[in-house]
Amino acid sequence: MVGVKLYFLPVQTRMPLKFGAETLTSVTCARACVVVSDRAGRTAEGWGETPLSVQWVWPSQISYESRHSALRDFTEQLAFAWATFDNPGHPLEIGADFQQRQLPALLAGYNRSCPPAEKMPLLAALVCCSPFDIALHDAYGQLLGRPTYETYTSEFMSRDLAGFLEPAAGSNVSFAGRYPADYLAAVRDDHPPVWHLVGGLDALDSDHVDAPRPDDDEPYLLDEWIDRDGLECLKIKLRGNDLNWDYDRLVAVSRVGFPRGVRYLTADFNCTVRDPAYVNEVLDRLRSDEPAVYDSILYVEQPFPYELEHNQLDVASVSQRKPLLMDESAHNWQLVRLGRTLGWTGVALKTCKTQTGALLSLCWAKAHGMYVMVQDLTNPMLAQVPHVLLAAHAETMMGVESNAMQFYPAASRPEMAVHPGIYRRRGGRLDLSTLCGPGFGYRLDEIARELPTPAAEHGQLRGTS
Repeated sequence: MVGVKLYFLPVQTRMPLKFGAETLTSVTCARACVVVSDRAGRTAEGWGETPLSVQWVWPSQISYESRHSALRDFTEQLAFAWATFDNPGHPLEIGADFQQRQLPALLAGYNRSCPPAEKMPLLAALVCCSPFDIALHDAYGQLLGRPTYETYTSEFMSRDLAGFLEPAAGSNVSFAGRYPADYLAAVRDDHPPVWHLVGGLDALDSDHVDAPRPDDDEPYLLDEWIDRDGLECLKIKLRGNDLNWDYDRLVAVSRVGFPRGVRYLTADFNCTVRDPAYVNEVLDRLRSDEPAVYDSILYVEQPFPYELEHNQLDVASVSQRKPLLMDESAHNWQLVRLGRTLGWTGVALKTCKTQTGALLSLCWAKAHGMYVMVQDLTNPMLAQVPHVLLAAHAETMMGVESNAMQFYPAASRPEMAVHPGIYRRRGGRLDLSTLCGPGFGYRLDEIARELPTPAAEHGQLRGTS
């Protein structure tokens, strides 16, 4: 890598999104440009972007602004660290090495002067790291003139997966001679089913309106979203500490959705549950009293606290009822391995934890027969592209979650002019067919996006946008 440039793009929501005990009304997206070179001296630039979603990456009693400032500051530090990380190889190799050699030390150094209650968690550090990692994968494809997903093979990688991953103890899995392409779809799915997020504050229909409607032409009520976008899949945010509310919410959403063609639900308990019996009671009541709702639940997502190593609950009783997917706890493949020993049966992948980490977790999970989904971080603008491409290649349980169009559709208008099908849902699906060309297929030269003054610049960046 010969140069790095970092931008911060502020985005305001059109309506609030509840994360656990907090509510998101704005977000800063970190956009990175990296310049790479090969032995012949040829250069190429790549781009990556991730929302620095404070409430999701760092739940805490510390003020929002303190955490927000810390994330921006750490991302700026990472820009310099990436620009000076002299480590040749494939992006997956470089990304894995950076996360093993550099990121832990940088995070420890950042946290050294912080009181214990104010230390930045690993998940937050990964999200700060991801724009650079994503940009590196894009740049490699640009350098070769190939789509990035064509480079995850022995032709381009000098290490097989045994150089990154260790199988579960007692399994017959081997990663020797295996590469990421072995666990990816041979042909990407350009029209994946799309999941809509039903937030804890969302109004369901005209009988449930208790807040002013946004002053725009977008849908607002759940029934309007379903009718306009042809939705068949709904992800329902729950409280995790109010069993009757959670049960009633699942039933109420189904009452609105089922008559309009909704077929699948998933329950997201927001990491607030402390006892598997809570989830089991909700599921068992549904199975007894609302069997159609129970049958429609495809999986349960991360009911339990983030830090798996400190919250090693036996969750097998939940996964005996429904597939149970790790999300916030799945920082890396090692934690996916730990989760499997505790009874988790799948993983929700997110590119915001780095493209490298998402691919390695995908390979480990699939090799061990675990379920895979690709979940959103309310990704607008460029962040949407690697997100949906991961789902298109991952052969997930059911498509991909995509909800930025619900909460800040205006933010992506320049990108939507070039790629309308990934920023607007039609017939319950996305359309990725416009994503073409080398790297992630952004087609940046066609996107009329004005960027702010860079927050950081390091190395040789001549000719970058």
